[in-house]
Amino acid sequence: MSTESWWLLVGLLGQGLFMMRFVIQWIHSERQRKSVVPLSFWYFSILGGLTLLVYSIYRKDPVFILGQVLGIGIYLRNLALIRSAKTSGANSEAT
Repeated sequence: MSTESWWLLVGLLGQGLFMMRFVIQWIHSERQRKSVVPLSFWYFSILGGLTLLVYSIYRKDPVFILGQVLGIGIYLRNLALIRSAKTSGANSEAT
């Protein structure tokens, strides 16, 4: 398999991971009959974003690179906020 074929597979994998976050969010929301963003949504966002970032760096696409870097930063911040809220909730229940 050629180098270009491997990179095409990396790009498709990244896009697949990124798409799965929406599928997971949709399934969770349907099950709960309300809009829900599960924790796995953010992990798939990061995995897909990182994979697409690597692919976009290989392609030397500055627009795609910038979009993925900013997105990954937002996904990581959301995980930090979730972790902080859980820690705060655990601390407030202990007092």
